[in-house]
Amino acid sequence: MRITRFATIAFLAVAASTAGAQGPGKHKKVETQAELQKEAKMTMADARALAQRTVPNASIQAGEIEREGGKLIYSFDMKLAGKSGIDEVNIDAMSGKVLSNLHETPKAERAEARADAKAAAKAKA
Repeated sequence: MRITRFATIAFLAVAASTAGAQGPGKHKKVETQAELQKEAKMTMADARALAQRTVPNASIQAGEIEREGGKLIYSFDMKLAGKSGIDEVNIDAMSGKVLSNLHETPKAERAEARADAKAAAKAKA
């Protein structure tokens, strides 16, 4: 009888530690663009227009709303004809303030793409 109790306690301890290893936050809910957009005080269209004013004569290659560093931001990759790389413009989705306007070389773009792919793979695991 003692061995059975011990085995039961040991089993429950292992089960609890396995559940705890997965822990809260292990399976973070991925927020969709639509869900994030509902939180924003600025529309995507207004953010795009501001990005275009920030980098005149550039075409927007990609744009999204995302949570970065605890802030809800619009992020735009913009391409200027005759200039290598992209300009990345980040806009606060709550205040409409331009947070950054950085030029990324092709090498920096590739490094960022690798880091994003690694983070996405980690989030899936």
